[in-house]
Amino acid sequence: MSESVSPNGQADEVVLRVEELQVFYDTPAGPVRALDGVSFDLHRGERMGLVGESGSGKTTLAVALMRLLRPPGHVVGGRVLLEGQDLRTMSEDELRAVRLKEIALVPQAAMNSLNPVMRVDTQIADGILAHEPGLRRQAIRARVVDALARVGLSPAMGDRYPDQLSGGQRQRAAMAVAVALNPKVIVADEPTSALDVVVQRQVMATLGRIQEGLEAAVILIGHDLGLIAQFADTIGVLYAGRLAEYGPIDRILERPRHPYTRLLLDSLPTLDGKRALVGIPGLPPALLNLPPGCPFAPRCPLAFDRCRDETPELQDVGPDWRVACHLYPEHADLPSFPEGVPTDDGGVVPGPVAGAGATAPGVGSAP
Repeated sequence: MSESVSPNGQADEVVLRVEELQVFYDTPAGPVRALDGVSFDLHRGERMGLVGESGSGKTTLAVALMRLLRPPGHVVGGRVLLEGQDLRTMSEDELRAVRLKEIALVPQAAMNSLNPVMRVDTQIADGILAHEPGLRRQAIRARVVDALARVGLSPAMGDRYPDQLSGGQRQRAAMAVAVALNPKVIVADEPTSALDVVVQRQVMATLGRIQEGLEAAVILIGHDLGLIAQFADTIGVLYAGRLAEYGPIDRILERPRHPYTRLLLDSLPTLDGKRALVGIPGLPPALLNLPPGCPFAPRCPLAFDRCRDETPELQDVGPDWRVACHLYPEHADLPSFPEGVPTDDGGVVPGPVAGAGATAPGVGSAP
C-alpha cells in the first residue's frame, strides 16, 4: 500500500491508484476512445465524485475498475492498483477473491442488477458464501441481517423479491449486497438515478453512514453536481474520456479553473437569487475520431489557436488540484467569459459569467 497526501492535507493510505487508464470500444468504423489516459489516487476514507455529461466515460470507468467490461469494450493501457496489486494482471480466480470483498460496485438501475427470481437475502448470502464458503447457516443469516440493517432495511425485506420493493428499497438492497463483506473501496454508479428527491437524500445519507462505518473510500458517479457537492471531498470532471479538472471539491466549486467546469456549475440553479441558467453550447464530440487539440475547444468560449492544435495535459494549479487547460500557468484564475462569444460549433455563450476579470488568449490579448 502506498502513501500520499489525502484531501485534508495529511499523509494517508492510497487504497486505489489509477494510472493512465485507456478503454476503447471496437466498432466497424474504428476504435472509440471511451477513456484516454485517466489517472487519480483514492485515499482511505475519501469520498470522490465523478461528473460529466452523458458519454463522458463515467460508467465505463466504473466497470473498468471492476474489470467487468465486455466486448466490444476492452482496456488497452494503464494500471488499476488496489493496495498495490494491479487488478488488470490478476487471474480470474484472483479477481473473484478481490471483487466484492475488497472493491465493490453499487450499480446503476438496481432493478436490472438484482436477480428478479431470487429473494434479496439469498442474493446477499450468495456474495458472502462465494468468499466464505465454510460459514454455517446461522452465521450467514446473521451477516445478511446485519447487511440489511446497515442500509436501513428490516430482516423482513430480505424475504421479498426485488419487484416487491420500492425503488429506494431496491437501491438499498443493491447497496447491502455491495457492503456485506466490508469492502475497502465502493464504486457507486449513479445510485440515485430515477429516484425522487427525498429518497435520493435518504440513499445518499445511507451511503455516507456506511462509508464512515467501514472507513471505506467511495467513488460516486453521477450527473447531479449539486448532490455530489454535498457528499464528496474531491471531484473529477470528465470530458470526452479525459479528466478536465480534478481536486478538492470546495475549492473547485468556489473557483473552477476549467471552462467546462465553470459552465457545468453555471447550468445549476442557485438559492442566492434569480438568474438566467447558462446552457453549455453545442454537444460533446464523437469519440471515434476526435480532432486534434483540446476536445472541449469547439464549445469553449475561451479557446484560442493552441487549443485547436495541441491536447492539454493535466497540470498543477494548486495543492492536489490539476487542470487540463492551456490557459495555465499564464493565468492565475479562470478568465471571465465575454458576453455573446460564439463557439466553433455554432453555439453562443448567452451572457457574462463572473470570473477573475482577466482576458482570455484569443479574446483580446495573447498569453
